[in-house]
Parts: sequence; structure tokens; C-alpha cells
Amino acid sequence: MKKRTHTCGELRASDTGTVVTLNGWVDRIRDLGGIKFVQVRDRYGFTQVVFDPQDNELYNMALKLGNEFCISVTGSVRKRPDDAINLRLPTGEIEIVASEMGILSDAEVPPIYINIDEESAEEMHLRYRYLDLRRPKMQRNILTRHRFVQAVREYLNNNGFVDVETPILGKSTPEGARDFLVPSRLKAGKFYALPQSPQIFKQLLMVAGFDRYYQIAKCFRDEDFRADRQPEFTQIDLEMSFADEEDVFSMTEGLMKYAFEKAASADISTPFRRFTYQEVVEFYGSDKPDTRYGMKIHDITSIFEKTAFKVISDSIDKGEKVKGFIVENKADRFSRKKLDEYTAFAKESGLGGLMWLKVEGDGLKSSILKHCPEELSSLVSLFAANENDLILFSLGEGLPLSKALGQMRNKIIKEEEFSVEGFEFLWVTDFPMFSYNEEEQRIEAEHHPFTMPDLEDLEKYGESDPLKVRSKAYDLVLNGYEIASGSVRIHRRDIQSRVFDLIGLSREEATEKFGYLLEAFKYGPPPHAGIAPGLDRIIAIIVGAQSIREVIAFPKVASGADLMTSAPSEVSQKQLDLLKLQLKDTEN
Repeated sequence: MKKRTHTCGELRASDTGTVVTLNGWVDRIRDLGGIKFVQVRDRYGFTQVVFDPQDNELYNMALKLGNEFCISVTGSVRKRPDDAINLRLPTGEIEIVASEMGILSDAEVPPIYINIDEESAEEMHLRYRYLDLRRPKMQRNILTRHRFVQAVREYLNNNGFVDVETPILGKSTPEGARDFLVPSRLKAGKFYALPQSPQIFKQLLMVAGFDRYYQIAKCFRDEDFRADRQPEFTQIDLEMSFADEEDVFSMTEGLMKYAFEKAASADISTPFRRFTYQEVVEFYGSDKPDTRYGMKIHDITSIFEKTAFKVISDSIDKGEKVKGFIVENKADRFSRKKLDEYTAFAKESGLGGLMWLKVEGDGLKSSILKHCPEELSSLVSLFAANENDLILFSLGEGLPLSKALGQMRNKIIKEEEFSVEGFEFLWVTDFPMFSYNEEEQRIEAEHHPFTMPDLEDLEKYGESDPLKVRSKAYDLVLNGYEIASGSVRIHRRDIQSRVFDLIGLSREEATEKFGYLLEAFKYGPPPHAGIAPGLDRIIAIIVGAQSIREVIAFPKVASGADLMTSAPSEVSQKQLDLLKLQLKDTEN
């Protein structure tokens, strides 16, 4: 094999006359007038190679080539004729006239297309992932991920952070999802747990005096699977001592701006907008809205306070609200049939129904125009509605009404295929500290039990109504996805004990599960805060992928299986005996 002198994406017209050697894969083969044109591919790009029949021996060798053969080819660079230039390729002005070739390895007909972006079954792409990863689209995704991670490391290293690896084999702890358990051979009957996050270890690093820590961390959660969830995933884990949420916000915004510019050539505006949890749910019906589409939910109760339309007036008298949002310049997409479908969806979402108002060239059109024409005119003024705008509104109680309208908003965005470009970040703050677990009939930590509560709320509501206690937790949202979650951490033992008490964690259980952390907190722990952006989701948003599987080199399917390696798989009885494990009858 002759080693390559250039990559397949490197040569330009200025290289004309140079003798070069390329190594790569046969991407396409064309035969024009007896001359063989072979497009050779590597991860850097494509180069066209010409095999002239006048070189009989070399030409006959070229006749043996098939797609995905791995070859080495040497030849002279020449300019293509003007009518043969391919402006879609960076190398499209040149071609190589082959003088030597070696077939490094041949290939059977691939079970999936590599040079065509066709919609074949995803299972086949995952079963033959090593072939799927040859596709230029997939290689671009993985290389974007690489550039983003490199930028993250550069930014954090330059800001005084220390990259520290934390253990993969750890201790099982309560809260969160189920742990993946690993049996110990040396400690029979005992188990390690794979980390759901490095949460406790990074807090211990703060106690240890490493005031700025980061890690590109593998995390594992044994959750019920769904299409866009992976049992193992990667997060950018950060922790800072002597810091509060403002420090985390500033550092994270700088990180995102730097990494997006490096990986996606995107200019991200900072600072990011902020909403409290209460505000974002009221305005968008979701704690992770895509605000690029507008459609902010407004409380329009005041417009209907004196209405004679009893359907609305009776609801207002009961203390209910009227809320709605505007869909700008899209009214012509909503036929009466489609509006009836959305009305049915509203009822399925818990609303009594859905009212609508269209602004058309010849006036207003509405399902309730004859009942309250003056109020609807006021509604047009309030929303500053123009021709071809649509206003949707309904009745209900406060936040539940906003959440139902938020579902409607998301349905419209998805089904009407509105197209909006760009990246829009926002912070969501002041999450509830606790939530109620209906299944287990107990209060649990909404975020995790090491999140600092709002201390004023804790004193005011801690004993009487803990669900009203807010936390120092925050999420970062990008284009409708939660891409990061973090919080100020509890560093005082008295506060930590109160939180454990409120979630029903006994002193004995707390000591058993978190004893080493609580012990560490006896020795001067610093105030600290952190965040963990999800790497997989961020890259999927950057490249426009529908699933995080498209940006993970070797992902698993929704059931948690690896179709390529057939994991998880059975193990031998000998292995089970070494671990002193016995399997129950799985059919029962």
C-alpha cells in the first residue's frame, strides 16, 4: 500500500500537475464512453479518479471495483473540462488520472445505502452501524460533536476549571431513576451502581478544594425506554465553589456562546432571557417552551368580565380564567374541519372546548361572533391582530388552563410544520423544591435532595405546606428542549437534615446512602453550585437531528438493545457461579 499524500477533500485546481496518492473507499462508479470514473471517499470529502482504457492493465483492475472497496490510488491531478466541473464539491474542479491502484480490501454489496440518504429501516442502520457511520451525514454529526467537545474543554480550561474523572462503579442511592447494578465477585451478594450523574463526587471535590471542576461524564439511568432516550448518555458536568446561580448562569452562557461559534459558526446572543417556573408555564404552558414561534399565552379575562355570553360569564363567576394566544399569518391553514379537530384535542386535554377568531379581509370570523362581537373586536386590538391571524382561547383554572393551551401550542407547531431557524436559549428558575409522588404517597425532591431550597420559603412553608417551597434549581432550555439542569447545592448540614426529613428519609437511611457526603460536610464545605448540560441533545439540535441516536456513535434502540453487538446478552453459568448469582425463571 502506498500511504496517502492527501485526503479526498483536500485537492484544488492549484494542485494541477501534482502526483498524489489517495486512500479511501469507492463511493460511486460511472462509465462514460468506456472511461471509468470512480469517486473515492474518506471522512474529509470526495475526489474523482479517472481510469483510461489505454492503460489496459490498470483499467482491467478498475473493472473489478465495487462500492465500498477500500483502495489506494496514485495519479496526476488535472483540471476538469468546464462542462464537467461539479460546484457542489470542494474538489469539483479537479480529477485524478490514475497511474497506479491497489485494492486494499474488497467489499460485499452493503446491506444499506451509504452514498444515498434514503429512508430505510433504522434497525438496519443500527445493526450495521459501522457502515452507517461511513455516510457523510453521520460523519458530519460526529465531527460536529468532536468540535463542540473540544471547544468546551478549551473554554473551561481557560477559565480555571480542572478536568477530574469520577468513579463509574459506585454506590446505589435513592431518588431519580433506577440504577444499573453491577454484581461484585469479590464481595459476594453486594453490588456497585453505575452513576446516574457524578453529583455526590463533584460535591466532594468542592469540599476537597477543587473550586472549579468539569468532566465530560458518562451517565446511566435504568429508565423505561422511549424513542429518544438512551440508557447511557453524556453530560458536560460543571461545579463551582464560592458561587451562586448568577456565577453559573454567566459561565454557562459564555460556554455556550464559545462552543456554538466553534462547532456551528453560530453567533449566540447573551445574556439569555430568564423566566421563573411560574412565569414560563403561565406564558407558554410548558417549562421548556420553544419561544421562537411566539404564540405567548395571554390572560384575556378582563375583556370578557362584562360579557353577556353566559358560557364565558358563568366560568368567570366561578373564578376561572380566559386565556389565549395568537397564531400570526397562518389563519388560512386552519379550515373549519381542522379547527374542529383542535377543539376535540382541547377537550381531550381537559378543557371544555376551544374558541377561535380569524381576522379576514372582509372582517372577523369566529365560532362565537354572534354572542360577543364587541369583546372580539377588543381581542383583536389587544393582540394587535392583522389579516390572516388566528386567535385561539379557552376557559379554565389558572395554570391547568395554561398547560392545556401549551399542549395545543405544541401540537400546532408540530403538525403545521412551522419553520423557524436559529438557536434561542432561555433560563427557567425558581422550580418547586418538592413534588408529591402519587404512587408512593410521599413528598420527594423535584430536582435532587442536595438542591438548596429558598430559605425564606423553607421557614415559611417547610412544615405546613412544603409543596410551596421554591428551590435554587434552574434549567437551560434551547429551542424547546431542556438541555441543562443545575442548582445551588446544600452545604449546611442543618438544611440537608431538614430536606431529608421532609422527603421522609430517616437518619439511618440517610447515613447508609449518603454517609460519606454528610461526613464530609462536617469539615468546612464551601458554598457551591453547578449545572450539567446534556451533550447528546445539544449536538442533535445543532445538526437538526430528530433523535439523539443520530449523534451518538453506537447508540441503543428504544428497548435498550444494541442491535449491532446484541447486548444485553446471556452470560454463562460459570460467570454466574463466580458472582454467586442465580437467575429466577424469567417466564414467570
